[in-house]
Parts: sequence; structure tokens; C-alpha cells
Amino acid sequence: MLSEQTKARFDRELAKYPADQRISAVMACLSIIQQERGWVSPESEREIAEHIGVAPIAVHEVTTFYNMYNQQPVGQFKLNVCTNLPCQLRDGQKALQHLCEKLGVEAGGTTADGLFTVQQCECLGACADAPVMLVNDRQMVSFMSNDKLDQLVDVLKANAK
Repeated sequence: MLSEQTKARFDRELAKYPADQRISAVMACLSIIQQERGWVSPESEREIAEHIGVAPIAVHEVTTFYNMYNQQPVGQFKLNVCTNLPCQLRDGQKALQHLCEKLGVEAGGTTADGLFTVQQCECLGACADAPVMLVNDRQMVSFMSNDKLDQLVDVLKANAK
């Protein structure tokens, strides 16, 4: 169930668009839900659709089109490693493998303690800084050698809630 605070956040996004284009706020509403709940469940999609006044399938289409929306629970720290060709040529796949081995998960998996989810992702637009990765869909880190990956994991563990 949506809190009054969440509804108010949705309404601020809806106010940016004409009444007949309320669907335009769906991406912002999905982001709000993900920030608050960590992922976008089918129930959350229905709540958004109801609040916006659109068919639930319209929200689901957006959720499933963009890979930035978590459609299942993820760890406290989601690590997306770019494995597109430019990053591949500069050890992007090796960076992904190193993280998976260090954390004891397969790509797409979450550690048993719920701290880390490691995923491969599409181009992050920083090819010259490869290998690159995105932490929690917000912070890009570049030139990720094994040492830098190890340091990042250590820092994140130290800052875990």
C-alpha cells in the first residue's frame, strides 16, 4: 500500500505533465518505488497504475523494457559491470568474473548475506574509462582493476546498514 508520502512524491511528478499525459510520469514513479522498496514488484506496478490512472500493463511494459528497474529483490549494493565490447576489450568480463569469485556468486546472483547483487549490464557510456561499473544505479566507478574492485567491496561492506 502506498504511503501518503509516496503518493505526494508521485503527485509532484504527475504535476509536470498535462492531465492527458499522466503516463509520462511512470518512469519517475517506478524510480520512487525502487528507492523506497529496493525493487518493483507486480503489486507495486498495480499501485502505480492505479494512482496514475493507467492500465497496469502500461506500467509493466516500462518496468520490463528498462534494465534499471529491479524486478526482484536485490542486495543492499547492486553492482552492474559493463560487459559491452569496449569494456570487454579492456577487461570488463574479467572484472565481472573477479567480483563474482570474490563474493561467491554467479552473475545475476545475490550474496547469502543480502549485501551484494552482481550483474552484467549494457553500455554505461564511459568506454574510455573501462572497465566501468554502476553502484546502486547511481554512482559510476571507472578503471576497475581487481585491486580497485576489492577496495570498493571492502568500503561498501564497511558502510553496510
